[in-house]
Amino acid sequence: MAQAIIVLVGVSAIVFFALFLAGDPAVLMMPPDATHQEIDAFRESMGFNDPVLIQYGRYLNRALRGDLGKSLRYHESTVLLVAQRLPATALLALSALAWSTIIGGLAGIIGALKRGSVIDFSVRLFALLGQAVPVFWLGLILILVFSLKLAWFPTGGYGTWQQLILPSISLGAYYMSSMTRLGRASLIDVMSKDYILTARGKGLGEPTVVLKHGYRNALIPIVTVLALHLGQLLGGAVVTELIFSWPGVGRLAIQAIYNRDFPLVQTIVLLSSLVFVFINLFVDILYCILDPRIRYE
Repeated sequence: MAQAIIVLVGVSAIVFFALFLAGDPAVLMMPPDATHQEIDAFRESMGFNDPVLIQYGRYLNRALRGDLGKSLRYHESTVLLVAQRLPATALLALSALAWSTIIGGLAGIIGALKRGSVIDFSVRLFALLGQAVPVFWLGLILILVFSLKLAWFPTGGYGTWQQLILPSISLGAYYMSSMTRLGRASLIDVMSKDYILTARGKGLGEPTVVLKHGYRNALIPIVTVLALHLGQLLGGAVVTELIFSWPGVGRLAIQAIYNRDFPLVQTIVLLSSLVFVFINLFVDILYCILDPRIRYE
């Protein structure tokens, strides 16, 4: 937890000072046709005339109270704006992660148990293609085939389960392939251990050996990658949300960049980092549940 706090302070510093590295923040935030008088008035109202360290201290003080500033475009709290978009991103991220984990895990088990066979080759080829296909291309192909040609699903939007199917598939394809390859490699390594031979020698059935003694011990690297995937997805699936007009955090971030809404961009980056930190903290705790030996190291 101490490391998590240090990371968050470091991220807040990077997010804050990056704005000043890009130039005069008042000029960057104001419209291109703004007059010098308007820029000076804006600089004064935002406190940009104060020393940078004082501004950073003020930023940290407000952040600890949950105040990350107001959006320049929407004139609302940036935290509130992100919170309004977070449920849509969470729904898309969790649905994509759920199906990709289930299918990827099963494919990894099949590939490991059928190692060297045609089935294993097909599984590896399928996983390789899934990681090689760009997300934007897959999304456009899904829209072309299943929306425009077959008319099975809508082209975009938010609110119904039909509108969730295509963006979930587009977003989860890469992570499913990654889970397949990692699950296969981890299980192959575990199945060669002595305790697997002991379990088989005790007369345990193959499903018990594979699932209870094999796959559980192969979960450590899988859980690590799974946590990173969840953090990336919750941080905002920018391309998928843009293609399918999904009103999530990623689409909000792109709109904020186009609108020069730097307080909103800062908030999105900081909160995304917060998600990563707490997910990794949770994974460290989960390690001890999956493998009790870690508690004593």
